Amino acid sequence: HVQAQVDRGGRVVGGELLMRWPLAGGEMVPPQVFIPVAEESGLIIELGAWALRQACEAVLELARAGLAMPLSVNVSPTQFRQADFVDVVRCTLADTGAPAALLVLEVTEGLLIDKMEQTIERMHELAALGLRFSIDDFGTGYSSLAYLKKMPLYELKIDRSFVMDTPDDANSRALVQSILAMAGHLGLRVVAEGVETQAQADFLVAHGCDCMQGYLYARPAPLAALIDRLQGKTAVAAASATHN
Repeated sequence: HVQAQVDRGGRVVGGELLMRWPLAGGEMVPPQVFIPVAEESGLIIELGAWALRQACEAVLELARAGLAMPLSVNVSPTQFRQADFVDVVRCTLADTGAPAALLVLEVTEGLLIDKMEQTIERMHELAALGLRFSIDDFGTGYSSLAYLKKMPLYELKIDRSFVMDTPDDANSRALVQSILAMAGHLGLRVVAEGVETQAQADFLVAHGCDCMQGYLYARPAPLAALIDRLQGKTAVAAASATHN
């Protein structure tokens, strides 16, 4: 599934690919249930490789529909640390023909706990292929600011736990404002996750947040549904322009 990301004006400018495990009855097993099991069993490596290929195919499908935009795909620490990970990414890009510039790899701060220098070196190898990096759930993990200037980062994602309590909670407000200010000084794009109310959105926009993601704008849905939605809006806008 893909969850749309919107800019300050509410226009869709990207999306995050999210895994869903459908059951026969139509229900979905949420990722917080099956991803830890996949991590423990080692299946996350195969699952991650599949997700990367799906991301490449999705980017191409959007481009064919005239809706080229970046898509984010999550990469687990276990997957990232595999000795052949860069080769797997390189081969997947070559096999699919997907443009690397439209793929954003989301990693968590937990990736940096072990062998930080080696991790950063690998990130630079991947960035050299044209891929971009996002730190997911920023501020909830290994929050050493030293790594920010060393990593080839494109984006920070403000964790939903901070967004949830804005603008009412003073501590959450302060944290969100600090992250936005710091990212601005470092030239990094920011995506706020878990935006569910207009009050949250208004606060984020007022403090310079580039991009938002959450139920206020869109729930995760199959890619085809996003394409239909965007093409519908495009058609309406085009008809309106022609009429005027």
